[in-house]
Amino acid sequence: MTALIDILGSAGLWAAVLRIATPLILGTLGALLSERSGVLNLGIEGIMTFGAMIGWLAVYNGAGLWTGLLVAALSGAIFGLLHAALTVTLGLSQHVSGLGVTLFASSFAYYAFRLMVPVAGTPPTIVPFQPLDIPFLSSLPFFGQAFFTQTAPTYMAILLAVLLAYLIARTPVGLAIRMTGENPHAAEAQGINPMTIRYGAVVAGSALMGVGGAFLTLSAFNSFFPTMVQGRGWICIALVVFASWRPERALFGALLFALFDGFQLRLQTVLSGVVPYQIFLMIPYLLSIAALAVMARRARVPQALMQPYRRGER
Repeated sequence: MTALIDILGSAGLWAAVLRIATPLILGTLGALLSERSGVLNLGIEGIMTFGAMIGWLAVYNGAGLWTGLLVAALSGAIFGLLHAALTVTLGLSQHVSGLGVTLFASSFAYYAFRLMVPVAGTPPTIVPFQPLDIPFLSSLPFFGQAFFTQTAPTYMAILLAVLLAYLIARTPVGLAIRMTGENPHAAEAQGINPMTIRYGAVVAGSALMGVGGAFLTLSAFNSFFPTMVQGRGWICIALVVFASWRPERALFGALLFALFDGFQLRLQTVLSGVVPYQIFLMIPYLLSIAALAVMARRARVPQALMQPYRRGER
């Protein structure tokens, strides 16, 4: 018990929670934005993988770190445009299209990486984002090390969660997105073009997914390998349900999963040799499933989610 308390009271744990949560926050916000408009985007895993690769590749070839994030966002937007064309314009299955995007983007990322980067025993690296030194705050006991020594993209992700919560709940654009996700025909009756809203939400959401992937190569690590996303995209899809399609809850859900993950990593060092490490790897997912089962009962799904919109049909 003492060891558990020591882990939870460690500033290093809470600093790791913010780092682990950052790609989840960005990916979940992207998926949430798309789904609030009525479009499920299962392409997130592939989009994050390609964003991680192309952002890293841009910096490896001389671009700045922020430019790398921008390139990742643009690549995500392009895949989002493809998904929107298939699902919004053509009305194809959102499940099939999303899985197709994931397979295509993941495979293309690996192919492009091998084509443009020489094969070597040790993967090439870049200089990633460095932790910010915030005057006064970074030097605070415990809180400074835990919360104020992160890289700039982490603070950007938290800010985006706040801004998206305000956008959806308090602005005319957010109202249009919510109306389109609930009843696109009613939205059309109010002078809103549901197809335009869905295109915009899917493209913008996919751009956030691309940035979430790029965080892994430009901030959390300094190199790219094809399996580095490791299912984070699917976790983001589950976190949207956990959050009941609300950005502020999405932020909380991402931080909660990151806490589970960071905790099990440190618990392994305490109980190493006593409990198989595979048990620890299962802990974040088991706790997430339990939390999802509880929250999903009260989640209110957007009524038009996964329903293709065709003008003039009822």
